[in-house]
Amino acid sequence: MRRQGKPLGQTATRLMTVVLSAGVACTGLLSTAATAPAVPTPATSPTIDALEALPVKGRAPKTGYARDQFGPSWSDDVNVGGGHNGCDTRNDILRRDLTAITYKPNTRGCVVATGTLVDPYTATTISFVRGKQSARVQIDHVVALADAWQKGAQQWPADKRRDFANDPRNLLAVSGPANQRKGARDAATWLPSNKAYRCAYVTKQVIVKRAYGLWVTAAEKAAIRRILDTCPR
Repeated sequence: MRRQGKPLGQTATRLMTVVLSAGVACTGLLSTAATAPAVPTPATSPTIDALEALPVKGRAPKTGYARDQFGPSWSDDVNVGGGHNGCDTRNDILRRDLTAITYKPNTRGCVVATGTLVDPYTATTISFVRGKQSARVQIDHVVALADAWQKGAQQWPADKRRDFANDPRNLLAVSGPANQRKGARDAATWLPSNKAYRCAYVTKQVIVKRAYGLWVTAAEKAAIRRILDTCPR
């Protein structure tokens, strides 16, 4: 051990010089880092944030699924928008999405008789006439009921499933043939042919899944993210 007051040896002096030099270099690096421009981060949006918050899991078995697991079709006995207004959900959505509407007499302005739909899925214009040709316009569950069943809805109470099936946030009046082609597929396997509507379409799916606590598969999440990355922020 060096006695107090004894001059540093040459080796110790060189080590001290190295340490001091390194300190100056580190100070310079810190100064440079402080003034360097920030590295750009990937663009985000509320919808992307909501997508990232969704659980990612595999698709559960479809065991036990049936349409009536979500209550009677187009029930008004629900606690979502339009519920308990004296008009069934199908006609609520037709009134919302069609233009140039006429009503069936003596239905208190509830039952749509005719109207015009600009279909968001195909960008075509469809004339709706109640009767034999009614199926030309159908009401689509944007997040399909069977898809919801396999991604969390099996565990819900009956009233929550009934609300989900009639929630206007998850419903669109669309081309009947387009709705049939979609079936119960998610965004990984089906998107509207109208590319201009795809941002709105996947955004609706994310909003609904977030609101109801549903999950997405990895392939579904990737497909939605690819679309969202092309959408205006």
